[in-house]
Amino acid sequence: MMKETHSSYQLAEVRAEQYFKRLRTEVLERHFIPVLTDDFSEWKENHVNLPFLAGPKKDSSIGYRPYLKWLDYTGKLDPYLRRSAAYLYMRDLGKAMDTAEAEEEIEQTVRRLKKYVAHSTEEKAGTLSRDELYRWGEKEGIELSVIWLFSKLSSVAEHIPNELNAGHAKRKLIKIIAGVVLHAYDQMGEDIEEDVRAVKLDEAIRLGYAYGLTYPFVDDLLDSNYLTDKEKEQYSAMIRTALLTREIPELGEWPEGKREILAYIHSELSEAFTYMKNHQSPEALNTFFSESYVFFHAQELDRNKELSHADYTNEELLIPVILKSASSRLIVRSVIGADEDKGFDERTFYYGIYNQLADDFTDLFDDLQAGAVTPYTYYWTHHKERTDLVNPFELYFAVIANLIHYVYSSNELAREVILDRAINGLKRNKVRFGAEKYKEVMGLFAAGMPEFNRLIQKLVKKAENVDFFDKLLRDHMLAQLEKDRTDRETFSSLTNELREEMNSFLPLGEDIQNALPEERTLREAANYSLMADGKRMRPVIAWMMGMEFGLNKQDLIPVLKSLEYMHTASLIFDDLPSQDNAAARRGQPALHIAYTNAIAELTGIFLIQKATLEQASIQSFKPEAVLSLIQYSANAAMQMCRGQVIDLEEKKGSVSLEELNSMCFYKTGIGFEAAVMMPAILAEADEGERQALKQFAHHAGIAFQIKDDLLDTEGNSEALGKPAGQDEENGRSTFVTVLGVDGARKQMWHHYCEAIESLPGINRNTDFLKHLLDYLINRQR
Repeated sequence: MMKETHSSYQLAEVRAEQYFKRLRTEVLERHFIPVLTDDFSEWKENHVNLPFLAGPKKDSSIGYRPYLKWLDYTGKLDPYLRRSAAYLYMRDLGKAMDTAEAEEEIEQTVRRLKKYVAHSTEEKAGTLSRDELYRWGEKEGIELSVIWLFSKLSSVAEHIPNELNAGHAKRKLIKIIAGVVLHAYDQMGEDIEEDVRAVKLDEAIRLGYAYGLTYPFVDDLLDSNYLTDKEKEQYSAMIRTALLTREIPELGEWPEGKREILAYIHSELSEAFTYMKNHQSPEALNTFFSESYVFFHAQELDRNKELSHADYTNEELLIPVILKSASSRLIVRSVIGADEDKGFDERTFYYGIYNQLADDFTDLFDDLQAGAVTPYTYYWTHHKERTDLVNPFELYFAVIANLIHYVYSSNELAREVILDRAINGLKRNKVRFGAEKYKEVMGLFAAGMPEFNRLIQKLVKKAENVDFFDKLLRDHMLAQLEKDRTDRETFSSLTNELREEMNSFLPLGEDIQNALPEERTLREAANYSLMADGKRMRPVIAWMMGMEFGLNKQDLIPVLKSLEYMHTASLIFDDLPSQDNAAARRGQPALHIAYTNAIAELTGIFLIQKATLEQASIQSFKPEAVLSLIQYSANAAMQMCRGQVIDLEEKKGSVSLEELNSMCFYKTGIGFEAAVMMPAILAEADEGERQALKQFAHHAGIAFQIKDDLLDTEGNSEALGKPAGQDEENGRSTFVTVLGVDGARKQMWHHYCEAIESLPGINRNTDFLKHLLDYLINRQR
């Protein structure tokens, strides 16, 4: 196998050398300049307008949704989506552009994209939001595959070293998975049976993840400063051994501070490696390992170069670039075991360097700062003493001419897409570099072709309608991922801050020592339960909701106290021997264990009355609103009792899913509803918004309860703060006992989606509610 793998690299290297020889001849003899000058002369008829014919100009900086609406309004959306879809078919699927089948597929994709952009929101668009992904999973019958992916992506995000860019790593991983799924769709016939289709999509997701892991946990890790040079050698040797022997070696010894993360990475890569070996045919597996080794070895050759070393040949600089850029795409098709397609193989092999040279140009200054060797950084550093160096900017245009006229046989659509992409890339880089720096860069890289460069720069300045949907999605996705990260950190920080603050005013502190003995017992028992390690989720929600309604935090304190008092009372009752018979709560003995059953019952009643007293003390709102809140609260308490009765009654027999939903809403969901509704009542929110809040709370509460049921089955007592397995021991019907673990997970995500889809009806910032939902379903206690 090792000989076969090395042989595959040598064959690929010979092929890359032949390709480079042809391109170098193009550069030396300047054949590409007259060819592309003619191409651009025709092309600009559709992209450069006379000043008095030019319409209003806008760009994507106005925002995702506004820009798409503007394109639609001006009649530019269809061609925008068409060139974007065509680019996708060329880059990701390696399709020929000169067939009726390709034309029809592109038009179908345009229709789907148009439908998507018409219905997506600013917040969700381009972010691959979890509710949209899960809904896709429901439609395809692969809900468990999507749930598995959510879990994996969350786990990877938690284990990305700080030295890596977590946002970029996640985006690349998702992009690889999407690419593999896209290839799987492309391989399916229209008459494929639903169950077979589901199996293929499940495999595509898992194989895509398995391959995609190599980007954050191999390429990015080795490119970062997380590992020392010596550690990189050790890590690279491990990866090389795995590719050559097709067996994952042991992790080996690593420094204490890095061992935990590297053990996780090793475990994930081993699991992914095993899955790929078990789900590919021998032929597909051979192709996968061959292409993977070509990619890895080419990357290593580049990674180990020193920018200060002045003697690298053009072949040493560019052959690895051709190989790694081609093999990274060829691997994707091998991952799903697609049928051999020589046309795809050839187009993809020649196409890769087009994207790679464009990316390396964009990253010029970042790579210079990092000391990375790319064709651009090396030429920038050594062009004066190395007049023999191939100019990578000239090579880029030679590649473009080769693609248009040799690979795609002068196809009009292929020419349109490739030239659009080239001019759009330069436009974006001019903004990225700044005008002066861009002029300096062009002064160097375009110095040998002044006339052609004048044409190019004129087009960069004047050409319109050259941007692409994938770039818009990329920019928006990165912005949203960064926003999501900072919002999540803010939510976590604020939640902890509010929890600490609430702990200062929750205890019943009215002169306990001077109270009558019987009252002192009740207050001490109440504080015993109140000040245990509670999550304070309901008052936190109410506090944040109140902030969104513009309410004063200090004015809300009675509401917050009343919510926690009522919730704590419900837990005390729940734990009683006559009900759930729980021995522990919030990491300590249940109240009836620490005191007595009678004291526990009386303490529960005492806290409910204390909650009512707090609500009656509200001063800063209209009396009608306060009265409405008290009435709502009393009704909510009665509904909670109803839920507990349903819970007790169901122990006598089987329960349906509908009954289970009702029970858990009345027991749990009503508390979440109260947390969002009480601030809304005080703020006198309109009926439509109140109904949206109720809808959100209904589904969030059920999702919360399902997570509780899953934790009771799969969690551990120490983390939960109460005995695990309690439900089974008490013979209770839960979502797990009724639906099974997998069915319960599907229901949880279904209610998650329902809750998310209710948010547009709430006329204010709902980011914290989204993060709340994420917390509810990802928590471990």
